[in-house]
Amino acid sequence: MIEAQRVQSVVGGEIMHFRHDIFKTVMEIYEVIIAIMSVGIVMRGIAPFITDKWFDPAVVVIDDALHYAIPLLGGHHGANEMALRLFNGGIVKQSIITTATNAIGATNVETIAQELNYSVMNRKSTNPINVKMLEEPVEVLRLAGPKIVIVDDNVAVLSKTSGTELILGIGTRKGVQKDAICEAIFSALYKIHASIDDVKVFATADIKLNEEGIFSAAEELGKPLALVPSNLINKMQVITKSRAEKVGLIGVAEPAALALSNLRELVLRKTTYGKVTIAVAR
Repeated sequence: MIEAQRVQSVVGGEIMHFRHDIFKTVMEIYEVIIAIMSVGIVMRGIAPFITDKWFDPAVVVIDDALHYAIPLLGGHHGANEMALRLFNGGIVKQSIITTATNAIGATNVETIAQELNYSVMNRKSTNPINVKMLEEPVEVLRLAGPKIVIVDDNVAVLSKTSGTELILGIGTRKGVQKDAICEAIFSALYKIHASIDDVKVFATADIKLNEEGIFSAAEELGKPLALVPSNLINKMQVITKSRAEKVGLIGVAEPAALALSNLRELVLRKTTYGKVTIAVAR
């Protein structure tokens, strides 16, 4: 407990005690996880819940003696940065960075995008570019439009999120009020470095027709609300399991957002904020 409080004093966050289902809970909710325990325990704990590096949380392991901070998952997505914060904050004696680019002091596409507050539009391109960065720096070019750009697979395209791209899916427990939903929406948008102006429409399942809180939140924030038919919901390919299976749906927030999106791509997988779930697609 003392060790956790020391970590909290430097990086903030919530302290949670270990239990058999702890990793299932934290992998669905949190963006960065710091586990003070052995690497083996953490590896076995998170393994069933790892889905995609673009959606999985960053995981950092610290040994009980506070000697080392080891990014275990999501090195380019926050874990390396957190390990360095723990070292610079005097919590651990050494941060163990194993991602190839960071280990030799090179940068990577994901870090560049984060620093510029941009999104990577063609994510598969990051692999060949990061490999090239092991050999030499890769030039970053900025093009001012209007232009048409055609790129090869080894060229990463970074773009500011367009207001016509984001579809925000909403799921709630029964009777959730407007304020709780609005708070969840803003928390989710903050997590992906977007604003309410970047959202084209809110989406939810048609079974939420009588949920006044969702309608009130949409009205409050000045966004149209689409009720997605159940048969269309169930045609989507979702990442995260949902309690909506009990009412015959594969989910609400994720499939509703995907159903109305252009690229069928999740920017934020289903994330829980109290009794509200939010997912964002483009």
